[in-house]
Parts: sequence; C-alpha cells; structure tokens
Amino acid sequence: MRFTQTFVFAGLCAALAATAGCRRPPPDGVALVGATLIDGSGGPPLPDATIVVRRGRIESVGTRSEFTLPPRTTQVDVSGRWIMPGLIDAHGHIERWALPRYLAWGVTTVRDLHGQIDSILHLRQEVNLGAVRGPRIYSAGAMIDGLPTTYPDALGANTPQDARRAVDRLVNAGADLIKVYTRVDPTLLKAVIDEAHTFNLRVTGHLGLVDAVTASREGISSIEHLSGVPEACLADASSLKAAHYRGFFAGWTAFERSWAGLDSAALERVARTLAEQKTMLVPTLVLHETFSHLDDPAVLQDTMLRAVPELQQRRWNVPDMVHRAGWTAEDYPAFRAARPRQDEFLRLFAAAGGQVATGTDASNQLLIPGYSEHRELQLLVAAGFSPRDALLAATRNGALVLGVDSLGLIAPGKGADLIVLTHDPLADIRNTLAIDRVMVRGLLLSADSIRKAW
Repeated sequence: MRFTQTFVFAGLCAALAATAGCRRPPPDGVALVGATLIDGSGGPPLPDATIVVRRGRIESVGTRSEFTLPPRTTQVDVSGRWIMPGLIDAHGHIERWALPRYLAWGVTTVRDLHGQIDSILHLRQEVNLGAVRGPRIYSAGAMIDGLPTTYPDALGANTPQDARRAVDRLVNAGADLIKVYTRVDPTLLKAVIDEAHTFNLRVTGHLGLVDAVTASREGISSIEHLSGVPEACLADASSLKAAHYRGFFAGWTAFERSWAGLDSAALERVARTLAEQKTMLVPTLVLHETFSHLDDPAVLQDTMLRAVPELQQRRWNVPDMVHRAGWTAEDYPAFRAARPRQDEFLRLFAAAGGQVATGTDASNQLLIPGYSEHRELQLLVAAGFSPRDALLAATRNGALVLGVDSLGLIAPGKGADLIVLTHDPLADIRNTLAIDRVMVRGLLLSADSIRKAW
C-alpha cells in the first residue's frame, strides 16, 4: 500500500513537472510599433519605428520593416502616433498630491529643489522604489540660505564653516544635489561649491547676493529663474543687492523690475560668459509669466485649476501672497515689461551655445504640476526657440542638468520613460499636451486612467 501511494505521488509530480515545462513563461517586455520616434537626440524623427522595452530599460530601437517580435514580448500598435522621451521638470517642489498630475501630463522625472529634508527624501525613496507611483525624483533636500533664512526649513549658514556643515548634512541625508538661495553671499557660495564638489555633487542657485557671472566662475552648475543676470549686467548693482538684503519679495520685485532697463550689449556679454562657463539655465518662464499677470482675474479662474485639489488651492492663498509681497497695480506692468528682455537673453544665451532646461517651480502658487511644463515649452517657443530645441530643453537637457545619462533619450540601455502623443509636437509645440499614454520605468499607463484615479 505504501509502495502504491509513493508510485502515484511520483507519477503526479512527473505530470505536473511536464505540464510546467510546456507552459510558456509570461511576457516581460513590450514592443511599441508604428509610431514616429523623436528620440531626444535632436536628430530627425524616425517614422514607423519600433521600441522594445524590457525590465524598465530600452532594449532596442529600429523600424517596423526590420522588426521581429522577440520572445516574451507583448506588441502594442501605436501607428499614427508620436513617441518622445518623458518630460523632465528641472525645477519643482514635490508634494504627494502632485505625483499623478506629473505623470498624466507626461513628466516622468522631477528635480526637486527644496522641501523638509526628511519628508521629501522619504517620498523620493517611496516613489523610486515603486511603493508609490510617480515620476523619478532627484532632490536637493532643503536649500542652503544665509541667515536669517527666508524659509524656516532651509539650512542656515553665517560662515564658510556653517556652509560646509550644511552641505555635509545634506550629503549624509542622501541629497542628489545642492541648492543655494538668495541670502547666500559670495563667500558662502564659494564654500558650498568647494564642499559639494568634494562629494561630486552639483550646485544650483536661486541667486540674490551673488551675480550670475560670479556664481558661474565659482563653478555653479546651473542658475534658476535667470536670477543674478540683472546684477551681472548692471555697472552698479548695489540697489538690487540692498533689496535682496531687505527680504525675499523686496529682492524679487527689484530683480524683476530691473530687466526692462537692461541693454542688449550687457545681456549679450553675460549670456556669452555663462555659455562659455558651461553654466546651464533653468529660466522658469512660466513663473515669470504667471506672476506678471496676477492683476488679471482670469488667471485665478483658469479652468485648468480644477486639476488641483481644493485644499491645495486654499493653501496657495494667492491674495495673501500678493499682500506679503507688497505688490501694487504698478508692479504688474513692470513685470510684464521684463518678459521681452528675459526672452532676448535666452535667445542670446542659446546662440552662444548655452543650454537651457525646462523648469516650472510647481507646486507653488498657480503652477500646476505637469501641466506647467507644457506652458514652459510654449513660452520657450514664443521666446524664439524652435519646437525641436524646446523639446531638447525638456528631455536631453533636463538629464544633463541632473548629470544623469540614463534619461532624456530613447536609445538602447536608457531608462524606459516616454510619452505617446496623438499629434506631432514638432509641427506645433502645443501638441505635447496630446498625450495618449505615458511610460515610466517601463510601465505603460493610460493618461486618462491616471486622471480618473486622482
């Protein structure tokens, strides 16, 4: 009896093993077939392309005519569509509610430039490990500022030793880069950059007490908001520096108003110097544009704000911000007068070989995560960039400002972050909004399904 049971059991095991051996392993890759590929290199589009993605990476790129479906690969027909790399927002302030908004609008990577150290780095960890769905996050943690700090959660420094200790604290916390703020003076900046370079970390800055040329020559990697440019253009910038000493909004207002009085020769000189020094710019034109129109009631009634939770809109409290800034009816036309000069400066910088990356300052007031990236693209084109160069600013250049070579391009070995569009963005930059699907880390998602879930 014992022999019979053993024989039956052994036969059953053999049968199960044979069945398992015949069963095909599940697919672990996807092939997108038939779209026109804009690969992020700046080269011509590739029509009727095929892109094979496996385990979160681009496995191969080619044309349909030479394509054979690899084993364990699901084919997805995207004929009549356009594919480009996922967008990179090189200046954001990540919050949990923003994560699905970024993805729905095709932003697959965000360079976060200030938050409470523990909370933002914890959220980065959750997202990057896949516990929470969202874009890739590279974070500066908390920014470094002079004393008294503009924001209470910034790291304050009064001496070069303080500045070095602040960098060390961010390194130990796991920050991906370092950001300095408006109250950092030349002495503090020099210490920050020297200490950060010891750990091979890049430094970016929203400048105030340091002009852009001085910061560039000290070795800053990038400059946010075009800050420090007027200070570098003016023969005497003492009034601007005095405004920065008085406070953030006083400094911002004086900085913004000063643009209208800058001459083209000075702009060209500064643009050429920054380009020669290989300092990248993240201009956040959408921030300048939005703040210059706060006297228009339509700005606060934009239907796109429906994508922002009501609680967050209340926290934005734009009237309170305007009150704290002290802005009056005279300021907004002055801010608007700055915009053509800012656009001119970017044209001069690009003509000199400088590299621009798109950033939006979302999730700050009225700057909708994800959607604002598309407005930034439109503003770059309005400033004189071609759609091709605007797209490079949002893809390849975003990866360059991060110092990450695995993103911003669709090529074998790169991270599988891309968007599928129903219309050609090279024909009209507004077509970047025509998002059908989004792929992040190799996971293909429907843009509509993301919106329905938030």
